Amino acid sequence: MVPLSWSILLGVALFVIGAGGVLLRRNILIVLMSLELLLNSVNINFIAFGQYYDDFRGQIFAIFVIAITAAEVAVALGILVALVRNKSTLKVDDVTIMKG
Repeated sequence: MVPLSWSILLGVALFVIGAGGVLLRRNILIVLMSLELLLNSVNINFIAFGQYYDDFRGQIFAIFVIAITAAEVAVALGILVALVRNKSTLKVDDVTIMKG
């Protein structure tokens, strides 16, 4: 069994990398991937604490987060495709208004 501290360290490392990507990058696609890293780090911590406390609720929360993330990605990619068709850019700074 993996010690809890290793799982927490992995979750924190992924969270820091994801937060850095969201805050520092200007490409919308990279920002979306960084958000996925943030959510996956939370999933790792949910599962690690669930295993540590011998409770299955951490896994259930992780499954809910994965389902919500899948819906979020579907909507975000739809908006991204519409944005590329209208503006021909993926930079966050170039997109200031969402009206067509």
